[in-house]
Amino acid sequence: MFNKKHFVFTDIPDLSGKVAIVTGGNTGIGIVTARELARKNAHVFVASRNKERGESAVELIKKDTNKDSVEFLQLDLTSLNAVKHAAETFLARKLPLHILVNNAGIMATPFEQTQDGIQDQFGVNHIGHFLFTLLLLPTIKASAPSRIVNVSSYGHNIVPSDGIEFDKLNDPNAHTAFQRYGQSKLANILFTLELNKRLSETNVYCNSVHPGSINTELTRGIVDNWGSWIKPILSVINLFLLTPDDGALTQLYCATSPEIEEKNYRGKYFIPFGELGETSDHAKNEEMAKKLWDFSENFVKEKLGDDIFSKH
Repeated sequence: MFNKKHFVFTDIPDLSGKVAIVTGGNTGIGIVTARELARKNAHVFVASRNKERGESAVELIKKDTNKDSVEFLQLDLTSLNAVKHAAETFLARKLPLHILVNNAGIMATPFEQTQDGIQDQFGVNHIGHFLFTLLLLPTIKASAPSRIVNVSSYGHNIVPSDGIEFDKLNDPNAHTAFQRYGQSKLANILFTLELNKRLSETNVYCNSVHPGSINTELTRGIVDNWGSWIKPILSVINLFLLTPDDGALTQLYCATSPEIEEKNYRGKYFIPFGELGETSDHAKNEEMAKKLWDFSENFVKEKLGDDIFSKH
């Protein structure tokens, strides 16, 4: 499907002096993204839930790149308090932040709720990143020109006819596992759309990406949901999937390519490998984007207090 590469690792410019955070930076396209940012001299924070795996990823990146400016940042997207703590831990360092790649995610998992009581795919893939981004936003704006990359998916098309059904998110019988995933990925694009509107007077460039269909640990959720019988089918499908190295290219393009600023790409959706892509009609719905923002903001304030954003 994707036969020409508009962007490759060697196109990444020198990133000396730049600071980056990659959520889910311990595995899959996340660790590749963190690795290549570090290789080009960025100070990289690998943000992930599991301390042991995160620190192991940091050591692997250091070994692969022969660079030392790579650190682990504990980030548990299933807990808003933990997200707040992660943001505050980074902010306490008084560093700039030039690149935020919201890459972490779960896919097609059985129905569960986060610690804050929202369906987990929506909570991890969108709500947690919404809070993390907004808490870091003053620093991102102060560090401009800067980039925010929200990793979505072609899966944003797999949604109910009304798009995001906010009143049914916590109904375990309302949606299939893939519809729950699709709504969270649609939320990533709509968040990008609304955030970009609010950043229009700044030099912060916020875009979303479909990284491609990739052979990564995301498929664990499919096995959990469908059972081990699906493993042979997945093994065949995996033969046709992108490698994590190729899958990371599009978000690296959005995070680093001079073209983003030169062409003033804002609120766009990119597909492999650094090409402009087409979204669904729902993903262009500015009214739904505003509704999502209000829903997300109200949910966070309900859990953490009305002053959560004004304190940072």
